[in-house]
Amino acid sequence: AVQLVESGGGSVQAGGSLQLSCAYTESRYCMGWFRQSPGKDREAVAFIDNHNRTTYAASVKGRFTISKDNAKKTLSLEMSSLKPEDSALYYCAADARPCDSVVDLVSAKWWGQGTQVTVSS
Repeated sequence: AVQLVESGGGSVQAGGSLQLSCAYTESRYCMGWFRQSPGKDREAVAFIDNHNRTTYAASVKGRFTISKDNAKKTLSLEMSSLKPEDSALYYCAADARPCDSVVDLVSAKWWGQGTQVTVSS
């Protein structure tokens, strides 16, 4: 089984930056980040596949960057120009399916425990 452990969440003021990291035991075809905040639907934030093709939610495009280092077994999400609406529990996720399926279904087979991001205005 794939194990995913997130780190790097925290509190930041609007306009600031944070980097999330996800340490994984095994790589899968599609890996990325979901987020969810109370009262809102889960959102597929950013994903990367084994061909290094990336997919971003419209709400974060141009502000967030996803990357993957297979040598270090680390998935990263660099977040800049953060807004209060970016506040959420961020989950690292992995799946053997293409990222289009993961994003469309807003689901994945393997999940981390989540890391909280709070952006204050």
